[in-house]
Amino acid sequence: MRKDWDTYFLDIAYMASTRSQCSRRHVGAVLVKGKKLLGTAYNGAPMGVPDCSEAGCMIVEEYELAPVDGEEKLVKKQRCVRTIHAEQNLLLFTDLHDRDGATVYVTDQPCWTCANMLANSGVKEIVYHRSYPKDAEKVEKLMDQLGIRFRRLEPYTPPPGVPTERVTS
Repeated sequence: MRKDWDTYFLDIAYMASTRSQCSRRHVGAVLVKGKKLLGTAYNGAPMGVPDCSEAGCMIVEEYELAPVDGEEKLVKKQRCVRTIHAEQNLLLFTDLHDRDGATVYVTDQPCWTCANMLANSGVKEIVYHRSYPKDAEKVEKLMDQLGIRFRRLEPYTPPPGVPTERVTS
């Protein structure tokens, strides 16, 4: 059975994610315009810098308000600051002309920073698979305000053999 275009391009985003050396999450993104694939990217360290698998994660601890048992509480979070997100790499290595009116397929719902960058990139649509609850509400509101189509592809099953959850906790 032939795959529909959304499934086809999200499969390619998942395949791009297999290049990631991030020990926390493999994320891939692709840029598509008129059914033409214009670029692929994945999360990882800057070019020429040892990645997390070679040098270890560069973890910072932050505190944020989060709902816990129905209450807003201060929660300690850890994040790696060595990694450039897949969406950021996609924007760095594609042309503005190509992005204008294009669609981005990404394995994960963009974080707030990536959403802001995509909002200014010229894309007209963002399609993702895995949700990112931390920023979901404000990202959805931003995309709605800007008229950028923003949707989670459901139902969807990634290609066999690609990482789909955190590699480590």
